[in-house]
Amino acid sequence: MNGSLSSNSELIAGIAQRMSQIGGATDVAVCVPFPYLSQAADLLKDSGVSWGAQDVSARESGAYTGEVSAPMLAEFGCRWVLVGHSERRSLHGESDAEVADKAAAALSKGITPVVCVGESLEERDAGQVQAVIERQLKPVLALGDDAVARLVIAYEPVWAIGTGRSATPEQAQEVHAFVRGLLPAGAKGIPLLYGGSVKPDNAQVLFGMQDIDGALVGGASLVSKDFMAIAEHGSASR
Repeated sequence: MNGSLSSNSELIAGIAQRMSQIGGATDVAVCVPFPYLSQAADLLKDSGVSWGAQDVSARESGAYTGEVSAPMLAEFGCRWVLVGHSERRSLHGESDAEVADKAAAALSKGITPVVCVGESLEERDAGQVQAVIERQLKPVLALGDDAVARLVIAYEPVWAIGTGRSATPEQAQEVHAFVRGLLPAGAKGIPLLYGGSVKPDNAQVLFGMQDIDGALVGGASLVSKDFMAIAEHGSASR
């Protein structure tokens, strides 16, 4: 929940400018708060940077005051939407089933859901990482092979979000490989992103891991040069 019309303009202009320099060797997208979707669409048109939202309702329309539906997002040209981010799960009580419903709603309108999963520090210390990830993904995988093949999955250990701590590349790779193993045969190649204090100085080694295809960037996305430096590492690793 960051941004303003003026600060967004400067930030997005910086991202678009750097994108023109690195070209289309890697996919770059920004997911903005709902009120700024129109601004993002205007500023990013023809830039090579796509845009999306940070959440979506599982419902298409009706008496759900304050909710934003997938058809609404589609009207703004959204290609992406985050679902199940740890803050939505913890602060808004979103269940694993609701996350899957949101993913299905997005897919029904041609929007790619970025499904976020990850464990707390207590769960990691208790040796429950794989059990937690499998539980979170179970309703999503139940959407069917065709749906799963159109997803992006982001592993974001809760203990590494906004804390300055990051999972080691080896820890992240271990979980990414586990997630890859859960996927149906026709979806083994979907993008798996790592999220959790990703910065320019750790992105390159993270992207060097076999099953880490990119990053879900948090705080570093608020500084265009840092965000695009991460994107450039992604481009170099391909």
